[in-house]
Amino acid sequence: MPTPLLSRRARPLTGTLRVPGDKSISHRSLIFGGLAVGETTIAGLLEGEDVLATAAAMQAFGCAVERGADGVWRVHGRGVSGLDEPADVIDCGNAGTGARLLMGVAAQQPITTFFTGDGSLRRRPMGRVMTPLSQMGVQFVTRAGGRLPGAVIGPEVLVPIEYTLPMASAQVKSAVLLAGLGAAGETTVIEPKPTRDHTETMLRHFGAEVRVEALDGGGRRVTLVGQPELTGRPVVVPADPSSAAFPAVAALLVEGSEVTLPGVGTNPLRFGLFETLKEMGADITLANPRTEAGEPVADLIVRAGRLQGIEVPADRAPSMIDEYPILAVAAAMAEGTTVMRGLEELRVKESDRLGAMARGLADCGVRVEVAGDDLIVHGGGNGVAGGVTIPVDLDHRIAMAFLVLGMVSEEGLAIDDAAAIATSFPGFADLMNGAGAAIAPGPEAA
Repeated sequence: MPTPLLSRRARPLTGTLRVPGDKSISHRSLIFGGLAVGETTIAGLLEGEDVLATAAAMQAFGCAVERGADGVWRVHGRGVSGLDEPADVIDCGNAGTGARLLMGVAAQQPITTFFTGDGSLRRRPMGRVMTPLSQMGVQFVTRAGGRLPGAVIGPEVLVPIEYTLPMASAQVKSAVLLAGLGAAGETTVIEPKPTRDHTETMLRHFGAEVRVEALDGGGRRVTLVGQPELTGRPVVVPADPSSAAFPAVAALLVEGSEVTLPGVGTNPLRFGLFETLKEMGADITLANPRTEAGEPVADLIVRAGRLQGIEVPADRAPSMIDEYPILAVAAAMAEGTTVMRGLEELRVKESDRLGAMARGLADCGVRVEVAGDDLIVHGGGNGVAGGVTIPVDLDHRIAMAFLVLGMVSEEGLAIDDAAAIATSFPGFADLMNGAGAAIAPGPEAA
Protein backbone atom coordinates (compact mmCIF):
# COMPACT_ATOMS: atom_id res chain seq x y z
CA MET A 1 0.00 0.00 0.00
CA PRO A 2 1.26 3.55 -0.70
CA THR A 3 2.49 5.56 2.28
CA PRO A 4 1.71 9.24 1.58
CA LEU A 5 3.41 11.97 3.60
CA LEU A 6 2.50 15.61 4.15
CA SER A 7 5.19 18.24 4.75
CA ARG A 8 4.14 21.56 6.27
CA ARG A 9 6.00 24.82 6.94
CA ALA A 10 8.94 24.09 9.25
CA ARG A 11 10.32 25.85 12.28
CA PRO A 12 13.97 26.93 12.01
CA LEU A 13 16.02 23.75 11.55
CA THR A 14 18.77 23.28 14.15
CA GLY A 15 21.11 20.65 15.51
CA THR A 16 23.58 18.03 14.35
CA LEU A 17 22.05 15.77 11.71
CA ARG A 18 23.83 12.50 10.94
CA VAL A 19 22.87 11.39 7.45
CA PRO A 20 23.30 7.78 6.28
CA GLY A 21 26.49 6.36 4.82
CA ASP A 22 27.41 6.96 1.21
CA LYS A 23 25.33 4.67 -1.02
CA SER A 24 27.93 4.37 -3.79
CA ILE A 25 30.72 3.50 -1.38
CA SER A 26 28.48 1.13 0.60
CA HIS A 27 27.66 -0.91 -2.52
CA ARG A 28 31.32 -1.06 -3.49
CA SER A 29 32.61 -1.97 -0.02
CA LEU A 30 30.36 -5.05 0.09
CA ILE A 31 31.34 -6.06 -3.44
CA PHE A 32 35.08 -5.59 -2.99
CA GLY A 33 34.91 -7.30 0.39
CA GLY A 34 33.40 -10.32 -1.36
CA LEU A 35 36.09 -10.28 -4.07
CA ALA A 36 38.92 -10.02 -1.53
CA VAL A 37 40.68 -12.76 0.42
CA GLY A 38 40.14 -12.53 4.17
CA GLU A 39 37.89 -10.29 6.26
CA THR A 40 36.68 -6.81 5.36
CA THR A 41 35.13 -4.68 8.09
CA ILE A 42 32.74 -1.88 7.10
CA ALA A 43 31.79 0.87 9.54
CA GLY A 44 29.02 3.32 8.68
CA LEU A 45 27.43 1.18 5.97
CA LEU A 46 24.18 2.59 4.61
CA GLU A 47 21.54 0.14 5.78
CA GLY A 48 19.00 1.16 3.17
CA GLU A 49 17.11 -1.26 0.97
CA ASP A 50 19.37 -0.77 -2.07
CA VAL A 51 22.54 -1.65 -0.17
CA LEU A 52 20.92 -4.51 1.72
CA ALA A 53 20.00 -5.99 -1.67
CA THR A 54 23.69 -5.92 -2.63
CA ALA A 55 24.61 -7.59 0.69
CA ALA A 56 22.11 -10.36 -0.08
CA ALA A 57 23.57 -10.68 -3.60
CA MET A 58 27.10 -11.19 -2.27
CA GLN A 59 25.73 -13.86 0.08
CA ALA A 60 24.13 -15.52 -2.95
CA PHE A 61 27.59 -15.57 -4.57
CA GLY A 62 28.85 -17.56 -1.56
CA CYS A 63 30.36 -14.80 0.60
CA ALA A 64 29.77 -14.58 4.35
CA VAL A 65 28.18 -11.19 5.07
CA GLU A 66 26.94 -10.29 8.54
CA ARG A 67 26.21 -7.27 10.71
CA GLY A 68 27.78 -7.29 14.16
CA ALA A 69 26.07 -6.12 17.32
CA ASP A 70 28.44 -3.13 17.19
CA GLY A 71 26.91 -2.04 13.86
CA VAL A 72 30.05 -3.00 11.92
CA TRP A 73 29.54 -5.23 8.90
CA ARG A 74 31.99 -8.07 8.22
CA VAL A 75 32.50 -9.69 4.84
CA HIS A 76 34.56 -12.85 4.34
CA GLY A 77 35.45 -12.86 0.66
CA ARG A 78 36.00 -15.60 -1.89
CA GLY A 79 38.65 -13.87 -3.98
CA VAL A 80 38.54 -12.61 -7.55
CA SER A 81 36.75 -15.15 -9.79
CA GLY A 82 36.09 -17.37 -6.75
CA LEU A 83 32.36 -16.81 -6.39
CA ASP A 84 29.66 -19.49 -6.49
CA GLU A 85 26.90 -19.57 -9.06
CA PRO A 86 23.78 -18.21 -7.30
CA ALA A 87 21.07 -20.80 -6.75
CA ASP A 88 18.26 -18.29 -7.27
CA VAL A 89 17.46 -15.02 -9.00
CA ILE A 90 19.26 -11.98 -7.53
CA ASP A 91 16.72 -9.25 -6.76
CA CYS A 92 18.39 -5.83 -6.78
CA GLY A 93 15.22 -4.00 -5.72
CA ASN A 94 15.44 -0.36 -6.78
CA ALA A 95 19.24 -0.26 -7.03
CA GLY A 96 20.55 0.67 -10.47
CA THR A 97 24.08 0.96 -9.06
CA GLY A 98 23.83 -2.44 -7.41
CA ALA A 99 22.46 -4.12 -10.53
CA ARG A 100 25.03 -2.72 -12.96
CA LEU A 101 28.01 -3.32 -10.68
CA LEU A 102 26.86 -6.85 -9.85
CA MET A 103 26.55 -7.61 -13.56
CA GLY A 104 30.25 -6.80 -13.80
CA VAL A 105 30.93 -9.13 -10.89
CA ALA A 106 28.91 -11.94 -12.48
CA ALA A 107 30.85 -11.51 -15.73
CA GLN A 108 34.13 -12.52 -14.09
CA GLN A 109 33.72 -16.28 -14.33
CA PRO A 110 31.85 -19.01 -16.26
CA ILE A 111 28.62 -18.97 -14.28
CA THR A 112 25.07 -17.94 -15.11
CA THR A 113 23.44 -15.31 -12.90
CA PHE A 114 19.84 -14.14 -13.14
CA PHE A 115 18.92 -10.57 -12.13
CA THR A 116 15.67 -8.75 -11.55
CA GLY A 117 14.45 -5.71 -9.63
CA ASP A 118 11.37 -3.66 -8.76
CA GLY A 119 9.12 -1.99 -11.31
CA SER A 120 11.38 1.05 -11.56
CA LEU A 121 14.59 -0.93 -12.07
CA ARG A 122 12.98 -3.17 -14.68
CA ARG A 123 12.34 -0.05 -16.77
CA ARG A 124 15.94 1.14 -16.65
CA PRO A 125 18.35 0.44 -19.53
CA MET A 126 21.03 -2.20 -18.99
CA GLY A 127 22.27 -2.11 -22.58
CA ARG A 128 24.88 0.48 -21.63
CA VAL A 129 26.54 -2.19 -19.46
CA MET A 130 25.82 -5.11 -21.76
CA THR A 131 27.62 -3.49 -24.73
CA PRO A 132 31.14 -3.39 -23.23
CA LEU A 133 30.73 -6.65 -21.30
CA SER A 134 29.67 -8.40 -24.54
CA GLN A 135 32.98 -7.27 -26.05
CA MET A 136 34.70 -9.13 -23.20
CA GLY A 137 32.91 -12.36 -24.14
CA VAL A 138 29.90 -12.17 -21.79
CA GLN A 139 26.49 -13.28 -23.06
CA PHE A 140 23.11 -11.85 -22.02
CA VAL A 141 19.49 -12.94 -22.23
CA THR A 142 17.12 -10.11 -21.30
CA ARG A 143 13.77 -8.60 -22.10
CA ALA A 144 13.44 -6.37 -25.13
CA GLY A 145 15.61 -3.27 -24.96
CA GLY A 146 18.14 -4.91 -22.63
CA ARG A 147 15.83 -4.66 -19.64
CA LEU A 148 15.56 -6.90 -16.60
CA PRO A 149 14.79 -9.63 -15.72
CA GLY A 150 17.78 -11.12 -17.47
CA ALA A 151 20.69 -13.53 -17.31
CA VAL A 152 24.43 -12.83 -17.36
CA ILE A 153 26.45 -15.75 -18.74
CA GLY A 154 30.16 -15.47 -18.02
CA PRO A 155 32.68 -16.84 -20.56
CA GLU A 156 35.34 -19.51 -20.00
CA VAL A 157 37.97 -16.89 -20.87
CA LEU A 158 37.28 -13.21 -20.25
CA VAL A 159 38.89 -10.84 -22.76
CA PRO A 160 40.36 -7.52 -21.53
CA ILE A 161 39.21 -4.52 -23.57
CA GLU A 162 39.74 -0.82 -24.05
CA TYR A 163 36.36 0.90 -23.96
CA THR A 164 35.38 4.53 -24.46
CA LEU A 165 32.26 5.49 -22.53
CA PRO A 166 29.58 6.98 -24.82
CA MET A 167 28.10 8.76 -21.77
CA ALA A 168 29.42 9.93 -18.41
CA SER A 169 28.55 6.95 -16.21
CA ALA A 170 30.45 5.76 -13.17
CA GLN A 171 28.20 2.70 -13.11
CA VAL A 172 29.26 1.56 -16.59
CA LYS A 173 32.92 2.34 -15.86
CA SER A 174 32.73 0.35 -12.64
CA ALA A 175 31.01 -2.63 -14.27
CA VAL A 176 33.78 -2.87 -16.87
CA LEU A 177 36.54 -2.55 -14.25
CA LEU A 178 34.88 -5.13 -11.99
CA ALA A 179 34.68 -7.56 -14.90
CA GLY A 180 38.27 -6.71 -15.80
CA LEU A 181 39.42 -8.05 -12.44
CA GLY A 182 38.86 -11.53 -13.89
CA ALA A 183 40.66 -10.93 -17.19
CA ALA A 184 44.34 -11.62 -17.85
CA GLY A 185 45.98 -8.38 -18.96
CA GLU A 186 44.88 -4.78 -18.75
CA THR A 187 41.33 -3.45 -19.02
CA THR A 188 41.00 0.25 -19.86
CA VAL A 189 38.05 2.60 -19.67
CA ILE A 190 38.27 6.02 -21.32
CA GLU A 191 35.78 8.56 -19.99
CA PRO A 192 35.24 11.83 -21.88
CA LYS A 193 34.15 13.52 -18.64
CA PRO A 194 35.42 12.52 -15.18
CA THR A 195 32.86 10.59 -13.12
CA ARG A 196 32.91 9.64 -9.44
CA ASP A 197 36.08 7.64 -8.77
CA HIS A 198 35.06 5.53 -5.77
CA THR A 199 35.77 2.32 -7.70
CA GLU A 200 39.33 3.34 -8.55
CA THR A 201 39.97 4.46 -4.96
CA MET A 202 38.59 1.24 -3.52
CA LEU A 203 40.46 -0.96 -6.00
CA ARG A 204 43.71 0.57 -4.77
CA HIS A 205 42.57 0.29 -1.15
CA PHE A 206 42.11 -3.48 -1.61
CA GLY A 207 45.43 -3.93 -3.39
CA ALA A 208 44.76 -3.72 -7.15
CA GLU A 209 47.00 -1.84 -9.57
CA VAL A 210 45.10 1.04 -11.20
CA ARG A 211 46.57 3.79 -13.36
CA VAL A 212 44.66 7.02 -14.09
CA GLU A 213 45.82 9.38 -16.84
CA ALA A 214 44.34 12.82 -17.45
CA LEU A 215 43.43 13.43 -21.09
CA ASP A 216 43.19 16.60 -23.13
CA GLY A 217 39.71 18.05 -22.84
CA GLY A 218 39.21 16.97 -19.24
CA GLY A 219 38.63 13.24 -19.72
CA ARG A 220 40.47 10.39 -18.05
CA ARG A 221 41.99 7.03 -19.04
CA VAL A 222 41.60 4.41 -16.30
CA THR A 223 43.58 1.17 -16.61
CA LEU A 224 43.30 -1.87 -14.34
CA VAL A 225 45.78 -4.75 -14.22
CA GLY A 226 43.65 -7.89 -14.13
CA GLN A 227 43.65 -10.97 -11.90
CA PRO A 228 45.05 -9.35 -8.75
CA GLU A 229 44.72 -10.88 -5.31
CA LEU A 230 42.62 -8.43 -3.35
CA THR A 231 43.06 -8.45 0.43
CA GLY A 232 40.31 -7.74 2.94
CA ARG A 233 40.58 -4.24 4.37
CA PRO A 234 38.78 -1.97 6.86
CA VAL A 235 36.41 0.55 5.28
CA VAL A 236 34.88 3.60 6.93
CA VAL A 237 31.93 4.83 4.87
CA PRO A 238 31.53 8.63 4.91
CA ALA A 239 28.12 10.27 5.13
CA ASP A 240 26.53 10.43 1.69
CA PRO A 241 26.76 13.89 0.05
CA SER A 242 23.72 13.02 -2.08
CA SER A 243 21.70 12.38 1.09
CA ALA A 244 23.23 15.35 2.93
CA ALA A 245 21.93 17.53 0.09
CA PHE A 246 18.35 17.32 1.37
CA PRO A 247 18.83 18.60 4.96
CA ALA A 248 21.45 21.06 3.65
CA VAL A 249 19.04 22.66 1.16
CA ALA A 250 16.25 22.58 3.75
CA ALA A 251 18.49 24.51 6.17
CA LEU A 252 19.36 27.03 3.47
CA LEU A 253 15.69 27.67 2.69
CA VAL A 254 13.99 27.67 6.11
CA GLU A 255 14.58 31.07 7.68
CA GLY A 256 16.67 31.08 10.86
CA SER A 257 18.12 27.58 10.36
CA GLU A 258 21.62 26.35 11.19
CA VAL A 259 22.57 22.66 11.06
CA THR A 260 25.77 20.64 11.18
CA LEU A 261 26.18 17.57 8.97
CA PRO A 262 29.18 15.60 10.27
CA GLY A 263 31.54 13.41 8.26
CA VAL A 264 30.16 14.12 4.78
CA GLY A 265 32.16 12.89 1.80
CA THR A 266 33.71 15.79 -0.10
CA ASN A 267 35.19 13.94 -3.07
CA PRO A 268 35.35 16.67 -5.75
CA LEU A 269 33.81 14.29 -8.30
CA ARG A 270 30.71 14.09 -6.05
CA PHE A 271 30.59 17.60 -4.61
CA GLY A 272 29.19 19.59 -7.52
CA LEU A 273 25.93 20.46 -5.76
CA PHE A 274 27.67 22.20 -2.89
CA GLU A 275 29.92 24.08 -5.30
CA THR A 276 26.78 25.19 -7.14
CA LEU A 277 24.97 26.22 -3.95
CA LYS A 278 27.93 28.34 -2.88
CA GLU A 279 27.86 30.06 -6.28
CA MET A 280 24.19 30.81 -5.56
CA GLY A 281 25.25 32.53 -2.31
CA ALA A 282 24.76 29.65 0.15
CA ASP A 283 26.37 29.92 3.59
CA ILE A 284 28.14 26.54 3.82
CA THR A 285 31.33 25.99 5.82
CA LEU A 286 33.53 22.88 5.60
CA ALA A 287 34.99 22.19 9.04
CA ASN A 288 37.49 19.56 10.22
CA PRO A 289 38.52 18.26 6.77
CA ARG A 290 40.16 14.83 6.87
CA THR A 291 40.68 11.59 4.93
CA GLU A 292 39.06 8.26 5.82
CA ALA A 293 39.78 5.05 3.83
CA GLY A 294 41.12 7.16 0.97
CA GLU A 295 38.05 9.42 0.78
CA PRO A 296 38.03 13.11 1.79
CA VAL A 297 35.38 14.08 4.37
CA ALA A 298 34.42 17.16 6.36
CA ASP A 299 31.72 18.46 8.68
CA LEU A 300 29.31 20.79 6.86
CA ILE A 301 27.85 23.78 8.72
CA VAL A 302 24.86 25.18 6.83
CA ARG A 303 23.05 28.45 7.64
CA ALA A 304 19.91 29.88 6.07
CA GLY A 305 20.20 32.76 3.62
CA ARG A 306 19.05 34.16 0.30
CA LEU A 307 20.00 32.34 -2.91
CA GLN A 308 20.46 33.80 -6.38
CA GLY A 309 19.71 32.06 -9.66
CA ILE A 310 22.73 31.04 -11.77
CA GLU A 311 23.58 29.00 -14.85
CA VAL A 312 24.90 25.50 -14.04
CA PRO A 313 27.15 24.23 -16.87
CA ALA A 314 26.61 20.83 -18.46
CA ASP A 315 30.13 19.65 -17.61
CA ARG A 316 29.25 19.78 -13.91
CA ALA A 317 26.45 17.21 -14.29
CA PRO A 318 28.56 14.07 -13.61
CA SER A 319 29.59 15.43 -10.19
CA MET A 320 26.00 16.10 -9.08
CA ILE A 321 23.72 14.00 -11.27
CA ASP A 322 21.70 12.68 -8.30
CA GLU A 323 21.30 16.12 -6.75
CA TYR A 324 19.42 17.96 -9.50
CA PRO A 325 15.98 17.28 -7.96
CA ILE A 326 16.92 19.07 -4.74
CA LEU A 327 18.83 21.77 -6.66
CA ALA A 328 15.62 22.44 -8.60
CA VAL A 329 13.87 23.01 -5.25
CA ALA A 330 16.60 25.46 -4.22
CA ALA A 331 16.23 27.17 -7.59
CA ALA A 332 12.46 27.55 -7.07
CA MET A 333 13.20 29.51 -3.89
CA ALA A 334 16.08 31.55 -5.31
CA GLU A 335 15.77 35.06 -6.64
CA GLY A 336 15.97 35.04 -10.42
CA THR A 337 16.38 32.26 -12.97
CA THR A 338 18.48 29.12 -12.64
CA VAL A 339 19.42 27.24 -15.81
CA MET A 340 20.61 23.63 -15.41
CA ARG A 341 22.17 22.35 -18.62
CA GLY A 342 22.94 18.89 -19.98
CA LEU A 343 20.56 16.76 -17.90
CA GLU A 344 19.93 13.93 -20.38
CA GLU A 345 20.99 11.33 -17.78
CA LEU A 346 18.10 12.39 -15.55
CA ARG A 347 15.70 10.79 -18.01
CA VAL A 348 17.01 7.26 -17.24
CA LYS A 349 17.25 7.38 -13.46
CA GLU A 350 14.75 5.73 -11.08
CA SER A 351 12.19 7.82 -12.93
CA ASP A 352 12.36 10.48 -15.65
CA ARG A 353 13.59 13.00 -13.08
CA LEU A 354 13.74 15.84 -15.57
CA GLY A 355 10.06 15.50 -16.41
CA ALA A 356 9.04 14.70 -12.82
CA MET A 357 10.66 17.82 -11.36
CA ALA A 358 9.28 20.08 -14.09
CA ARG A 359 5.73 18.77 -13.62
CA GLY A 360 5.90 18.84 -9.83
CA LEU A 361 7.26 22.37 -9.64
CA ALA A 362 4.68 23.60 -12.13
CA ASP A 363 1.92 22.02 -10.02
CA CYS A 364 3.26 24.04 -7.08
CA GLY A 365 2.98 27.28 -9.02
CA VAL A 366 6.66 27.61 -10.02
CA ARG A 367 7.46 28.85 -13.53
CA VAL A 368 9.57 26.12 -15.10
CA GLU A 369 10.64 25.13 -18.61
CA VAL A 370 12.31 22.11 -20.20
CA ALA A 371 14.33 23.04 -23.28
CA GLY A 372 15.87 19.90 -24.76
CA ASP A 373 17.97 18.50 -21.92
CA ASP A 374 18.01 21.78 -19.94
CA LEU A 375 15.84 22.61 -16.94
CA ILE A 376 15.03 26.29 -16.42
CA VAL A 377 13.50 27.36 -13.11
CA HIS A 378 12.27 30.90 -12.51
CA GLY A 379 12.57 31.43 -8.76
CA GLY A 380 10.30 33.75 -6.89
CA GLY A 381 12.33 33.94 -3.69
CA ASN A 382 9.25 33.88 -1.48
CA GLY A 383 8.12 30.27 -1.13
CA VAL A 384 5.47 28.35 -3.01
CA ALA A 385 1.76 27.90 -2.55
CA GLY A 386 1.71 24.11 -2.24
CA GLY A 387 -1.65 22.53 -1.57
CA VAL A 388 -1.05 19.63 -3.99
CA THR A 389 0.03 16.00 -3.92
CA ILE A 390 3.08 15.05 -6.00
CA PRO A 391 3.36 11.59 -7.62
CA VAL A 392 6.93 10.37 -7.03
CA ASP A 393 6.93 7.26 -9.27
CA LEU A 394 9.03 5.07 -6.91
CA ASP A 395 11.83 7.66 -6.88
CA HIS A 396 13.41 8.39 -3.49
CA ARG A 397 15.08 11.63 -4.53
CA ILE A 398 11.92 13.09 -6.06
CA ALA A 399 10.10 12.19 -2.84
CA MET A 400 12.61 13.88 -0.54
CA ALA A 401 12.98 16.94 -2.77
CA PHE A 402 9.28 17.75 -2.58
CA LEU A 403 9.14 17.07 1.15
CA VAL A 404 11.83 19.76 1.50
CA LEU A 405 9.83 22.13 -0.69
CA GLY A 406 6.85 21.50 1.56
CA MET A 407 8.84 22.98 4.46
CA VAL A 408 8.62 26.43 2.81
CA SER A 409 5.15 26.09 1.29
CA GLU A 410 2.12 28.12 2.29
CA GLU A 411 -0.42 25.28 2.33
CA GLY A 412 1.72 22.21 2.84
CA LEU A 413 2.85 19.76 0.18
CA ALA A 414 2.23 16.03 0.00
CA ILE A 415 3.84 13.10 -1.83
CA ASP A 416 1.77 10.11 -2.84
CA ASP A 417 4.19 7.41 -1.62
CA ALA A 418 7.22 7.67 0.67
CA ALA A 419 8.17 3.98 0.51
CA ALA A 420 11.09 4.51 -1.90
CA ILE A 421 12.87 6.85 0.55
CA ALA A 422 14.05 3.80 2.52
CA THR A 423 16.25 2.76 -0.42
CA SER A 424 18.78 5.50 0.38
CA PHE A 425 17.71 7.47 3.49
CA PRO A 426 15.86 5.34 6.06
CA GLY A 427 14.55 7.55 8.85
CA PHE A 428 14.57 10.72 6.74
CA ALA A 429 11.27 12.09 8.07
CA ASP A 430 12.16 11.37 11.71
CA LEU A 431 15.58 13.02 11.35
CA MET A 432 14.09 16.15 9.78
CA ASN A 433 11.26 16.31 12.31
CA GLY A 434 13.79 16.15 15.13
CA ALA A 435 15.43 19.26 13.66
CA GLY A 436 12.19 21.26 13.33
CA ALA A 437 10.36 19.98 10.25
CA ALA A 438 6.69 19.00 10.26
CA ILE A 439 6.36 15.82 8.17
CA ALA A 440 3.49 13.48 9.00
CA PRO A 441 1.36 10.80 7.39
CA GLY A 442 -1.28 12.39 5.21
CA PRO A 443 -2.89 11.67 1.85
CA GLU A 444 -3.28 15.28 0.74
CA ALA A 445 -1.79 18.71 1.26
CA ALA A 446 -4.83 20.45 2.61
